[in-house]
This record gives sequence, structure tokens and C-alpha cells, in this order.
Amino acid sequence: MQQGDTVAVVAPSGPVDAVLLGRGTRRLEGIGLKVVVGPHVLDRQDLGYLAGSDAARAADLESAWCDPAVGAVFCARGGYGAARLLGLLDWDRMRAAGPKTLIGSSDITALHHAFAAELGVPTLHGPMPSGLLLGGEQGPEPATWEHLRAALFGTPAPVTGDLVLAPGRATGVLSGGNLSLLASLCGTGYQPSFAGRIALLEDIGEQPYRVDRLLTQLLQSGAFAGVRGIALGSWVDCGDPLPVLRDRLLPLGVPILAGLPIGHGSPQMSVWLGALGVIDTESCSLSGPFWNEEQAR
Repeated sequence: MQQGDTVAVVAPSGPVDAVLLGRGTRRLEGIGLKVVVGPHVLDRQDLGYLAGSDAARAADLESAWCDPAVGAVFCARGGYGAARLLGLLDWDRMRAAGPKTLIGSSDITALHHAFAAELGVPTLHGPMPSGLLLGGEQGPEPATWEHLRAALFGTPAPVTGDLVLAPGRATGVLSGGNLSLLASLCGTGYQPSFAGRIALLEDIGEQPYRVDRLLTQLLQSGAFAGVRGIALGSWVDCGDPLPVLRDRLLPLGVPILAGLPIGHGSPQMSVWLGALGVIDTESCSLSGPFWNEEQAR
């Protein structure tokens, strides 16, 4: 992207805090972006955990994506609800609108996965305008902010982990995101498959036995068949998931890098899903995006 480009902010998932949203959008404007906000961003749905009706949330997302003046679409926050929109979006219309960038994380994993399947575009797994890391009272978390800026305007630095579960180097399209959301897509038209890919996994608030259950569901569905490597992000409020991660993932026999600041922790680094990435356990790094195999060597 370039300064002066227009970005849209929509709320495909949970209810949005107006104060955090205001701060986050002003900070995006402060780096030279023009920000437009979807008309239903501050809506509330009667159930209490959705930012308006499914139809309104889908309409905001689709309209923003199809607006020729918009170069990127930020999701205001995660929470829950993005998966409810997958059958409501006009994928043919969105495909005809041409490529642009979707930015978000957590519940937005459902959209990352569907956008890759339906539109074939890379998407950015990163912080969101009404999250505390961008919209907090004290200003954006510095490392998170700088890495997001680099991902938007240039090339982000490699993300460094701090633990090797299985050594090696792997190259492949980076795919995945929030473990709970990925497991929830099993048995749907968006069944996850990491064949020939690097799987990114993270989560929040899931105790080790539930992490085990979610991984087991993906393993038994065949999602990990042909996976090339695994990048493990943050596991906030998940107890100590490392024994479970080792038990469930080491038998796959692929390089596994852990401790990456990607997901729900602070800082939160931005990574491109749907583009080539490289995990190298010797340097404890996840690097990319690379747009062809030659670059990734």
C-alpha cells in the first residue's frame, strides 16, 4: 500500500467499542491512510455477541471489498460471528472486484480461510483497529505497530520464535490461524487442508485438554496430511500446552517452530497468509512473504 490509499473498517464478528475504534482509525489516518467505516460497524445484535445482524455484517464486508476506491479492508475486532457470513457473501461479485487485502486475526481466521479458497488472495493476519494493541489509551504497542506498518507499506522483518520442537527448514504457503476456528471448519465446505503448506496455529483461553481435542479433530479430519512445517504462535491463558503440542504434532515428522509472537499476545506480529513463507529452526524464524520459490530459497 501507499500513503493516501483508502482502507475500510468493518465488523464481521463481535460488538465494537466505539472509543477503541475511534482511536484505532485515527492512528491509521496518522500514517497517511484514508479510513472509511462501514455503516453497521457499531450495530449490536440481540444475542449480545454479534456486531449487528448477519445480513448487515455481510453487506458491510462485501460492499467494502467491492468498492474500487478501497485498497484494504480492516476487520475492527474478532470475537465470534465471521463464520456465519460465509454463505451470505456474493463470492462471484467479490472475485470480480479484483484483489485487495483483508486484515484481521482471531475469529477472522474463518474469513482468511474462505478468502483463500474463494478469491485466491493473500490476506494479512494482524492486529485490528478496535483491539487494545492499536486502539488502547496509551497508544499502539510499539513493536506491533511498526511490524504492521512494515507489512502494509513494505516488507515485514522475519518473526522470531524462542523454541524449537522439531528441527529443520520448511518452505510453503502459510495457512491457518486460530486453532478453534480451524477446527470449527471441519466438515464444512471450507474443510482445512495444510497439504504442501506451513500451518500457523495459535489460540486463547483453551486449556491443554481442549487444545488436544482441537488438534485431534484436525488430525483425524486429515487436515495435516502433507503439511510441510508448523509455526506455533501465542497460547494466551492456555495453561502449559507444550506437552500436548509435542504429543500431537511431533509424530508428523516436520519442522516445528514455537514461541512466535503471533496471535493474541503482545506484541502481535503481522504475517501474510496465502503467500510463501519459510520457517528455519536454526535461526528460529518465520520469514516471508515470498511471491515465488526463487525468492524463498
